Amino acid sequence: MYEQFKARAEGVGAEVYRFKDREGALAFILPFLHEEGGAAPPHSCAVWAESPFLEGLDREPLREVAGIRFEVSREAAAAARVGITQAEWALADTGTLVQDQTAVEQRLASSLTDIHIALLPTGNIIPDKIALLSKIDPRASRYIAFITGPSRTADIERVLTIGVHGPERLVIVCVDDMGGPAR
Repeated sequence: MYEQFKARAEGVGAEVYRFKDREGALAFILPFLHEEGGAAPPHSCAVWAESPFLEGLDREPLREVAGIRFEVSREAAAAARVGITQAEWALADTGTLVQDQTAVEQRLASSLTDIHIALLPTGNIIPDKIALLSKIDPRASRYIAFITGPSRTADIERVLTIGVHGPERLVIVCVDDMGGPAR
């Protein structure tokens, strides 16, 4: 299912990478932040919204070395070049990420930055929306976002424009050992 998801997500402009474990994902993310100027002016930092990926991780070196902020506010997210969040699910048939954005920090980090890095447990790639509906509890998840590729619009004189209403780049980092189905 990963290969189908990857093909569909890349087909709508996302970048998709796969790593065996959290260490491999971090080994990709940290140089990525440096290459993209995540800690360089005028974008002084990257913001990383709270997620299961961060549990048990020593965050201090990430603050010092990569300029990552874990306190996500409207101001911090608007100033950041990169926002990092975790998606709960992905739909293989459309290349869509599905994210519980009940926490406002998830929305800020995924929509106010120029680049959105979405972490995804590889085991949570499912076939389609029908499979998804059996997994979501609407009483627990009040704000579900479907993210398909970077932000794009064609309402301005029918000219396709990337990044007008959100990030101009979507980087999906699939991590195999982040577990299977969440929830």
